[in-house]
Amino acid sequence: MEWIGLAGEGDTVCRDAVPWAGECYDGTPESISAARCFTARFLSRVRARLGVPIPEETIATAQLVVSELVTNSCKYAPGPCLLDLEVTGGRGDGFVEITVWDADPGLPTPVAADPERVGRHGLEIVLAVSEGFEVRREPVGKRVGVRVAFSG
Repeated sequence: MEWIGLAGEGDTVCRDAVPWAGECYDGTPESISAARCFTARFLSRVRARLGVPIPEETIATAQLVVSELVTNSCKYAPGPCLLDLEVTGGRGDGFVEITVWDADPGLPTPVAADPERVGRHGLEIVLAVSEGFEVRREPVGKRVGVRVAFSG
């Protein structure tokens, strides 16, 4: 795990750096809960160490988005996935930028809401709770990026 802008215990915190963290997962089902925990730890640490006013509701929403995106990656893409988290802005205009990369070149396609449908509501949920959504093909696979606004 690499931390940029968040020094380790006893180190000096560089307040000009962008709070960013990234982690790689192996694509197994355990990756989903690990990514959720990683997200909560990172955002809590940004709040505590850098004083960024990230509400608990935002942390919970970011965990939900990460869970849905990493679940899709584990379910549809062979192999590893990468998770990047970045905090931008501050009080009133802050965002958590969430990006998940995987090796599957197939782009996710939202489907119309259907309360009768069982399953396949993950992307629908992500779109409902996010301020921005972007999918890009990469030389290998794709990147899905989501912006979650600070709430509260």
